[in-house]
Amino acid sequence: MTPGVDGETFDGFSPEKVSSIIDRLADGSYRPKPVRRVYIPKANGKKRPLGVPTTEDKLVQEVVRTLLEEIYEPLFSQHSHGFRTRRSCHTALESIRAQWTGVKWLIDVDVVGFFDNIDHDVLIGLLERRIADRRFVRLVRGLLKAGYIEDWVYHRTYSGTPQGGVVSPMLANIYLHELDLFVQERIASFTKGDKRARSKDSRRIGLRTCYLRKQLDAKRAKGHADPQKIDSMLEEIGRLKAERATVPASDALDPNYRRLRYCRYADDFLIGVTGSKAEARQLMDEVRVFLADTLKLEISAEKSGIRKATDGARFLGYQVCTSTNRNPHKAIFSGRPTLRRGLADRLRLRVPRDRVVRFVNDKGWGDYEAFQPRGRPELRFASDVEIVLAYNAQWRGFANYYALADDVKRKLNKGGYFALFSCVKTIASKHRTSVRSVFARMRRGTDFFIRFEVGDEARAIKLWQLKDLRQHVRTWGGIDIPRSTQFVFSRTELVERLNARQCERCGREDLPCEVHHVRRIAEMAHAGLSRSMRAARQRKRAVLCVPCHNAVHAGQPTDRQRRIARSRGEPDALKGARPVRRGAEQCSQ
Repeated sequence: MTPGVDGETFDGFSPEKVSSIIDRLADGSYRPKPVRRVYIPKANGKKRPLGVPTTEDKLVQEVVRTLLEEIYEPLFSQHSHGFRTRRSCHTALESIRAQWTGVKWLIDVDVVGFFDNIDHDVLIGLLERRIADRRFVRLVRGLLKAGYIEDWVYHRTYSGTPQGGVVSPMLANIYLHELDLFVQERIASFTKGDKRARSKDSRRIGLRTCYLRKQLDAKRAKGHADPQKIDSMLEEIGRLKAERATVPASDALDPNYRRLRYCRYADDFLIGVTGSKAEARQLMDEVRVFLADTLKLEISAEKSGIRKATDGARFLGYQVCTSTNRNPHKAIFSGRPTLRRGLADRLRLRVPRDRVVRFVNDKGWGDYEAFQPRGRPELRFASDVEIVLAYNAQWRGFANYYALADDVKRKLNKGGYFALFSCVKTIASKHRTSVRSVFARMRRGTDFFIRFEVGDEARAIKLWQLKDLRQHVRTWGGIDIPRSTQFVFSRTELVERLNARQCERCGREDLPCEVHHVRRIAEMAHAGLSRSMRAARQRKRAVLCVPCHNAVHAGQPTDRQRRIARSRGEPDALKGARPVRRGAEQCSQ
C-alpha cells in the first residue's frame, strides 16, 4: 500500500487494469515510471536510499522476477543464500558452522554501495547470455533506466538497481553469480591434499608407544618377565598416552594441505582459508581484481581485510570465529572407550555484545550499561494484551535470529531481564500500580500470563522469555510467526476484535465483522503517536458485518429506515441516511 510517484496504491485495483498493462506490454508501449526516492536510517547513523516503484511497476517487476527465478534458480551456486527459496541467513550460517572447521584465515570483503553501482551494460550482457527474447531484456533495461524522483526533481540512473524494487534482489544474485563461479574455480585449483600430515610430536609419541607395546607383548609371551619392568613399561605407556592427548595430532601448517571455503548472502560474502596468510592475501587480491575488472565494483579498504580465524569476523550480524578445546574427553572409538583430545580450530557462532546493547537501548527498554530497565510510555494507551504481544514480537524475533549462536543464552540473559521488567513496568504505569502487584497478578509458576476473555471463554497470553527459546535449525519464514494471534498497531484493540461476532446493524452472526468508528477524530497531526492513538480508541465504535460496514460508508439506509420512509410517503428511500466520508473515518478489521 506504499504509493509511488503517481500516488496510487493497490486499493481499487481491478482486472481491467491488468488487461491494460498486458496490452501495453504486448505492443511495446509500456514505459516504467521513475521510482520515488526515500531514505531509511542505518545502524551507523547514515541513511539508506530506497526506491518505491509505482503500482503497475510493482506488478510487472513481480512477473519479471518470477520468470528470472525459473531461469536462474537451477543455475545458482550452493554457496549463495540471499533472497532464494528455502534459503536464509540461518542456512548460510549453518553451512559455515558445519564445513568451516579448521580454517586459519577469514577474508572479509565489503563492496562499496553494491546496489547503487551495478553496471547496467554488464548486467544486460549477462541476461543476454541466457535469454533470447529481446523484448524481455529491453523491459528489464527500461526498469533499470527509469530514474528516480527526489524532492520533485527527476534524476536519471546510469548505474545501480533501486533498493526496494521487487526485482532488485534477483538481479543482484544474477550479477554476483559470476563471482560465485570465479570463487568455485579458485576452490578447485586451491584445494590440495586429502588430509594433514601428522605432527612431529604426535609421530614421536606414537612410535615410542608402539615400541613399548611390542616389548611388553614379547616379555609377556616368554612368561618369565620381571613384574617391576612390566609395571614400569605400563606406567611409561600411560604417561605417553596422557602426553599425546595434549599435543596436536596433525600439522596445522602443513604446506601440502589447503582448503578454501566460501559463503555469500546477497552482497555480503566471507571466504575461509586453510593455508598461509600469504595465500590468503593473494586470494583477496585476485577477488579485488575480478570485482573491479569484470563486475566494475570497488572494495572498501576500511571495512575489508584478512582476519585471523581465532579473532573472528562479523558476518550477517554474528561473530564468526574458531576456538580450540584443550581438555581431552572420553569417547567410544572402534568399539572401546578411549581418551581423545579436544577438537582444534572448531568454528563457533557468537552473539556480538554491541548488538544486544543497541537493541535494548533502541527499543527503549532502559539503559543497558547502567542496568536500569524502564517502561515505554508510548504503549500506555494500548491494552495489556497488546503490550505483551508487542514485547513478545520484538524479543522473540531478536532471540530467534541469534538462536544458532553457541553463547546465545549467556549473551541474551541480561536482555531478557530488560524485556521482562520493561514490560511489567509499562503495565504498572498504565494501571498506576506497583511492579510487585503486576508480577503477582501475572505470575503462574515460573511463567507470566495476561488473562482476557473472548465471549464467555477465558484466554491467556504468555510473556515470552529466553527459556522458551528452541535452539534448532530454522528455515526462512519460520521465525517470529505467532500461531494464534498477531500483534499490529491498529485503531481497534485485539480483544475487541476477537469479541466482534454479531453485527449491531442487521444482527447476523454468520458473517465476519469489523469495528466501525462512528465519530471523527480531530486533526492531531502534531499531537504525536501516543495522543492520536489514545484519542482514536476512545471514540464511539460499532461492530458491523462487512456488507453493513460498506453500506454505512456508501450512505445506504437500513431496512428500518426504508420502512419509515415508505410510511411517510417519501419518494426517496435514501432519506435519513447520513453519508460518511471513509477517508476521514478510518476503520479496522
